[in-house]
Amino acid sequence: MTAARLLALVAFRDGKYATACPFYGAERRGAPIVSFVRIDDHPLRIYSQIRRPDLVVVLDANVMDSVDVFQGIREGGTVIINSTKPASFPGHRTYAVDLTGIALREGLVIAGGPVLNTPVLGVLAKIGVVSMNSVRAAESAFQEVVV
Repeated sequence: MTAARLLALVAFRDGKYATACPFYGAERRGAPIVSFVRIDDHPLRIYSQIRRPDLVVVLDANVMDSVDVFQGIREGGTVIINSTKPASFPGHRTYAVDLTGIALREGLVIAGGPVLNTPVLGVLAKIGVVSMNSVRAAESAFQEVVV
């Protein structure tokens, strides 16, 4: 949820319109959570789940055993997976990135667990979804609010 909120904030800093919408069932620590982010050049009037995503980010590849993360993804859509192993999904641009390794190497750890929000925003900037300048500005602003 935090990564989705940060992505919406970064897109806003890039001059886009954005909404972040979490979706989860009964709350329990470790349960899969799905968040949706809409980004557009025009005002958004929809705040809901996204049925035909252009991009899917999978922060925990283990969830793919129980959840169809590709449900509805558009042909030619982009998939980012937190993985140390190369991945390929026919019909989609796929990026396998060791987000966990990056977080641990950079000391992005809270309560013993890696924080993947910053590394995934870096990947989204690298592939052109948002700008790196806005990622840096949003991360700084978010840290001030959290601390």
